[in-house]
Amino acid sequence: MEKEMELDLEGLAAKIKELAASVRTDSNPEELDVLRKLIKKNVPFMLRGYFSAYLLRELTRKPQRRERPERAAKKEFRKPEKPVQKEQAPAEKPQAEQSAAPAPRKQPKVLPEGAKTLYINLGKMGRIYAKDLVELICADTGITRDDIYMVRVHDKYSFVSMSEENCNKAIESLLGKVIKGRTVQINISNREKKDQEAKPEEAPQEESAE
Repeated sequence: MEKEMELDLEGLAAKIKELAASVRTDSNPEELDVLRKLIKKNVPFMLRGYFSAYLLRELTRKPQRRERPERAAKKEFRKPEKPVQKEQAPAEKPQAEQSAAPAPRKQPKVLPEGAKTLYINLGKMGRIYAKDLVELICADTGITRDDIYMVRVHDKYSFVSMSEENCNKAIESLLGKVIKGRTVQINISNREKKDQEAKPEEAPQEESAE
């Protein structure tokens, strides 16, 4: 019988928190929503918690290499080899090759506690981009660029994350305005409200933007 795996509970807890933060700031929530529906369809409700625990255990388990029987037999009858001379350390790579190494991947930005996400019905198809949204929100509201945590622009709509107070200011300032021929609809993201009401196994992913 295999020895029971020793669990690093503190390390796993830190990993879970890191993954949870990444979920809230994922750049492709639509893809996550498709996978969530796939799991909901194929995993019974009572097993979803265990399903998540099983995935976490399998992802964190170190793979064990098994040696083939014929290789083990060859090792037993192999003749002692002559001592191998130490190889010289390889020369350092030129500075140009070192600089060509890929830069480390930027970690997703974690939203501060209490942050809210706005839905705005303006996007790329209406020639609205992140810079335009920032200028619209900052105009006549007292909000600065530093007050805006994240902005993500889609084809027909966008998401902007700020403090709840600044979200309310933006709604009061922009709701009903006509921007490039389109009447602005702006409100707190419905997905965020669903997150608070749904069960943990079925909570949809919150939109946040960069």
